[in-house]
Amino acid sequence: MTSLRRFSVGVGFITVSLGLGAWSHALEIPKHGTDSMVQPGVPQGTVTKGTFTNTRIFEGTTRDYWVYVPRQYEAKNKAHLLVFQDGGGYVKPDGAARVPVVLDNLIAKGELPVTVAVFVNPGVFSPVRSGGAARSNRSFEYDSVGDRYARFLTEEFLPEVLKDLNVSKDPAHRGIAGSSSGGVCAFTAAWERPEQFGRVLTSIGSFTNIRGAFVYPALVRKSKASPKGLRVWMQEGEEDVNNLFGHWPLSNQELAAAFKFADYEHTFVLTGGGHSGQAAGAMMPEAIKYLWPAK
Repeated sequence: MTSLRRFSVGVGFITVSLGLGAWSHALEIPKHGTDSMVQPGVPQGTVTKGTFTNTRIFEGTTRDYWVYVPRQYEAKNKAHLLVFQDGGGYVKPDGAARVPVVLDNLIAKGELPVTVAVFVNPGVFSPVRSGGAARSNRSFEYDSVGDRYARFLTEEFLPEVLKDLNVSKDPAHRGIAGSSSGGVCAFTAAWERPEQFGRVLTSIGSFTNIRGAFVYPALVRKSKASPKGLRVWMQEGEEDVNNLFGHWPLSNQELAAAFKFADYEHTFVLTGGGHSGQAAGAMMPEAIKYLWPAK
């Protein structure tokens, strides 16, 4: 059996004391299961690619995006929504996460409501000179605290790319996801706009001092009297980064401890591996089902 450590509130898992020195052996890295593989007879959704340039909030940037619509989608019914940062990695059918394949399988089995997924890349600036390299805006967009990226999503990007789709406005039906700095970005967007995103999926999150995200454990603790109603799934690798910006495994455990203290619905899974999407990718079916558990 795969060796994992789970930390949770109110979801049926055993709570284990935090601490990096607690394990007598290295944790394992989960492997992909059948829900991450194309299954015969399962209806496959459509994935449409686009490019988004119409932004004043991140003026001058261009970004690719993809929209997944399941075969079961009907315009008369409101679909759930899941938005992935660094979307190009999540949308690949043979990548670590294989999200369209996972959604196809879970929706077909009735283990997930009909869900539209949007996969969006960080913005890039075109080369200044001919033959030059494009400049990524990823760290500025993803690692920064504050509402700028949330405003980009809710005021500019999502209204445009979802204009022809019937997607729920209920935050309990809307989730946001990301890994590494994208995990910070996903949580920041939900923290700033809980009326828009009530579900968060974050893996190997960079909750360190790259651009200030180390403050979140303190902010979550201070919100205990008036919590934001978020349900959060977290994954971290026990051998993740330790550098001048911080210690990734410790920072994620500190945030998980803050969620527990402030009574947020959450699950934190510590796996083997380091700063890689492999573990969370293999656990994607479990993670998505946690966001919207079957009734």
